[in-house]
Amino acid sequence: MFSFEQLEAFVATVETGSFSSAARSLNKVQSAVSQHIMNLEIDAGFTLFDRSGRYPTLTPQGKQLLPYAEATLQQHRRLKQGITQIFEDEHTDLSIAIDEGVPLHHLSKAIDAVIEQYPGVNFEFLAASSVDIIELVESKRASTGIIFSEVDLPKGIDFESIGQVEFDVYVASQHALAQSTAENLETLTLHRQLIVRSKNSKTSSFQKAYSPNVWYADNYYILMDLIANGFGWGVLPKHLVQPLLDSGAIIRLPVKFEQLTWHANVDVIQHPAFSALPIHTRLRAEIRTLLRGS
Repeated sequence: MFSFEQLEAFVATVETGSFSSAARSLNKVQSAVSQHIMNLEIDAGFTLFDRSGRYPTLTPQGKQLLPYAEATLQQHRRLKQGITQIFEDEHTDLSIAIDEGVPLHHLSKAIDAVIEQYPGVNFEFLAASSVDIIELVESKRASTGIIFSEVDLPKGIDFESIGQVEFDVYVASQHALAQSTAENLETLTLHRQLIVRSKNSKTSSFQKAYSPNVWYADNYYILMDLIANGFGWGVLPKHLVQPLLDSGAIIRLPVKFEQLTWHANVDVIQHPAFSALPIHTRLRAEIRTLLRGS
């Protein structure tokens, strides 16, 4: 019968690249890790690693087993987290990290609904870029995040889509790009681009640099102010820029390829240590209504 120690040793070796590194990550001696893997190979009836080189590499059978081992360990971690939370009673401190580009018109209604069912709840609200929020949730600094969808989420983070937000490309009304209709998108690369990125210099999957001259900000309000003051062009949520559009301070980029607007998916993410608990489940259910009517 397989043991969790065997599966941990197997997955850790794959993740770290060697038996010695796996032993350090698991705080075990190397001989124990090697023995766990050999016992797993005996129980499975096939070899998991090719040991002929300097570092062990997965055999075809090992590659097939790996996702099953990872899923089993993840479920085991969830079980332990659930037991711990039940023992320590309900977690009533909710920390919500929100990307500033997401409209929050209905957030107060969601909060009221949670308070009605859980009067003793304590809320904390954080504002950050989507990439930063993923790290906040992964580290449990935030229990819930509201972000623009990212292709690569850490393993184990629970998520669901709650709607979409429209984005478009904008420049200041006095900017050179605003004075004529651009023939093609290559024209944009001749001018400074303004981009949102995280505090550790990571950019979102849809905030990519196209111009060789790029300035960065860690939130949309700073980015919007830089665009309005003519420092460059950038991509912004349409709902956020409407007041500046109405005042004439900025305009939608005039380009012959008219349909630059696209819809960015918005996700709610939670750490699995919290997501199954009733209060966090209720919060997630209320957040689903956040973008309705926005």
